Amino acid sequence: MRTSEKPTGRAPVNAERQTSAGALSGPASRKLPVPPRERKPALAALAVLLILGGALATTLLVLRSGDRVSAIAVSQQIGAGQPFTEAMLKEVQIADTGIGYVAWSQRARVTENFARVTLLPGTLLTRDMVVSSSRELGPGKAQVGLALKPGQTPGTLERGDRVQVVHVPSKGSGADRESRVLAQSALVHQIGTPGRTGANGLVTIIVDSSVSPQIVAYASAGEIALAELPGAR
Repeated sequence: MRTSEKPTGRAPVNAERQTSAGALSGPASRKLPVPPRERKPALAALAVLLILGGALATTLLVLRSGDRVSAIAVSQQIGAGQPFTEAMLKEVQIADTGIGYVAWSQRARVTENFARVTLLPGTLLTRDMVVSSSRELGPGKAQVGLALKPGQTPGTLERGDRVQVVHVPSKGSGADRESRVLAQSALVHQIGTPGRTGANGLVTIIVDSSVSPQIVAYASAGEIALAELPGAR
């Protein structure tokens, strides 16, 4: 009888060594050298200084925001050139940020001066908003009181607004019935309260003295109307 030897399934030892040797000697198994990481101590120190500086600035702002001072705020609209009164001013507490707000203790001096520009309610008063003289109430100007009916003045008119003074001829005033502007930019100085007769009350305006006689004459005949100029503040 013949005996046949069955293969064991194991590769020759030399073949395994050759395979291992071939795998280790391939170019894919070689690792490229890694350059050493460069350290920059100057940049690290700068980053630390920036972090510390930001933290210090934040701390100073927080500490300074706790310092409150009494300042003046405007409680109602004030037109450019109008005088300040105590009724227009109110006391507010604000943080001491170094901005030149007018202190509440200076309110008496403020009432001796005039507004440089139109000031809206809630505005914090600064020194640049106050002037010692007024071009609106100086020489060459006149105050004219008007008693206007509904439709002759805007319902939203406030003290300090700018308006056009328009002559609106009545139907029986002759052939020339075209409207014309008598004052291009008049200052509303005072606003009256509505009367029982249905009028919107008295409106006092500041105009050039050269046109005030015409405005008074037309106003007495009920031929004056006001047009608000919101962009002329």
